[in-house]
Amino acid sequence: MTQKAPVNTDPGVIDITEIMARIPHRIPFLLVDRCEDFVEGKSIVGIKCVTVNEPFFAGHFPNYPVMPGVLIVEAMAQASAVLMSKSLNVDPAGKAIFFMSLDNCRFRAPVRPGMVLRLAVEVTHSRRDIYKFRGRALVDDKVAAEAEWAAMVVDT
Repeated sequence: MTQKAPVNTDPGVIDITEIMARIPHRIPFLLVDRCEDFVEGKSIVGIKCVTVNEPFFAGHFPNYPVMPGVLIVEAMAQASAVLMSKSLNVDPAGKAIFFMSLDNCRFRAPVRPGMVLRLAVEVTHSRRDIYKFRGRALVDDKVAAEAEWAAMVVDT
């Protein structure tokens, strides 16, 4: 008997299967494990479970592994791409979502193996295929990083 993955029935939760259907990123560069609290066109919370076997830990302070800040920002951007893709119903076969700008980026605390990142992203402005976001990466309600950025849908 072949088993299928359970179907998610909560419209506010986006599982890894749907994430991979909506954005082109793949392991080892897929940095969002699940999304929750999806509000169409407004906000989303991405979840990233940080494990010691992430490939970047081998070379990023091996004796004191710390997740690179740029990858924390990338994780927030991937969560926002899921938000855009689902809100705009983007067909990933002919479209992609690209970063346009990054502003006011701040790193507040290191992220280490065993931590769970909550990537709280909100839309601050949208116009057609361009969205602006504000986001915070949190560990246990403590801000690890924060930034503002823009992204757009492009034909591929």
